[in-house]
Amino acid sequence: MRKVHSRILSIVGNVITVKAEGVAYEELAEVRSRRGTSLAQVIKVEKDLVSLQVFSGGKGISTNDQVIFLGHPMKVGFSDDMLGRVFDGSGNPRDKGPGLNESTIEISGPTVNPVKRIIPERMIRTNIPMIDVFNSLVVSQKLPIFSVSGEPYNELLARIALQAEADMIILGGVGLKYDQYLFFKNKLEEGGALAHSIFFVHTASDPVVEGLMVPDMCLAVGEKFALQGKDVLVLLSDMTNYSDALKEIAITMEQVPSNRGYPGDLYSQLAKRYEKAVDFEDAGSITVLSVTTMPGDDVTHPVPDNTGYITEGQFYLRGGWIEPFGSLSRLKQQVNDKTRKDHRPIIDGMIQLYAQYRDTEEKRSMGFRMSPWDKKLLKYGKLFESEMMDLNVNVPLEEALDNGWRILSECFEPEDTNFRSDLINEFWPGQKKEKEDKEIDDEG
Repeated sequence: MRKVHSRILSIVGNVITVKAEGVAYEELAEVRSRRGTSLAQVIKVEKDLVSLQVFSGGKGISTNDQVIFLGHPMKVGFSDDMLGRVFDGSGNPRDKGPGLNESTIEISGPTVNPVKRIIPERMIRTNIPMIDVFNSLVVSQKLPIFSVSGEPYNELLARIALQAEADMIILGGVGLKYDQYLFFKNKLEEGGALAHSIFFVHTASDPVVEGLMVPDMCLAVGEKFALQGKDVLVLLSDMTNYSDALKEIAITMEQVPSNRGYPGDLYSQLAKRYEKAVDFEDAGSITVLSVTTMPGDDVTHPVPDNTGYITEGQFYLRGGWIEPFGSLSRLKQQVNDKTRKDHRPIIDGMIQLYAQYRDTEEKRSMGFRMSPWDKKLLKYGKLFESEMMDLNVNVPLEEALDNGWRILSECFEPEDTNFRSDLINEFWPGQKKEKEDKEIDDEG
């Protein structure tokens, strides 16, 4: 039986407070006022005082309006017909298509029992060398992209959505500007990826509470598809906007602030979402890749700081590319010994030489005389940046590894590097051709 209350004790911004019993945290309610009916969600329960965040805002609500508790938390429609669709932060169609009322699933459920999880051991190919070669993305991984405003992090997410080796993509936008929403939508349509994607979008002009529900909706739907055997890649942008929404509600509720005004449970709120990443023992998987913008490029800001303790590494997006120093996929060792035997040596060798190039570039800018070795490094660094670090490069892993050997051979002699002789004999372009010619002669 629904509980109906006709007296609202207080209205503060978008938060209303009523006196009620038997109400649960995150339970949904309808607020019926002269302007119509709006959904609200319980965000605080203190004895018999219940505070709710009204989705459409508190404007137009009076103290004698009705609040009807629905007895269940937020749900989202679920169907195989969701693919290719765009929804808002309440789970309603944003693409003017039909609603999904056949079946619903609860959002914000518990994380998966560890007994049902398996150790991550499969790679997700993206055809982006700085990911596939140097920091491989692994099935069931939770990984943030640390960046700052103005960097092409949404462009990177769109490219991953178009190129990633996954059964389906679920894209969640929190606090997006309208042109960012259109960018994602147009990119997915143009690239043909929308057919196997689902897009939940919350724009900056939408109610704050809807932004809080976008990650939960993405992960709840993703989990349902994963249980059906799908490998699901969930892309979220931007978790700093999500955290700012938490902060805004905490301030409205007059909670005691923690670091920089964020709520004290920020870590728990973020972990609850990231820990949804899983590879099921007898079904599919969920992999989470999210954007976390750092105000002032400050990695000690509460959002990236807490995120770093939860996730399994990070990508640093600076200057339009993924930085080789600081970026780290902690699970890459689980997969890059199964790709090609030169994968790990290429990582170590090319990054060491690129670090030397950075030192040389600094010396050159200070007017130091360049030695022959310095000139080799300068040539190498430019090729490495244009052919490996540039996010517009779209090549399979094996081709990227071959390109790495080609770049090395154009700049150095085999003895200039620290690669093992067996790898040089097999993969160094000149040596490789001699070996192939010899094999042909032997067969002849």
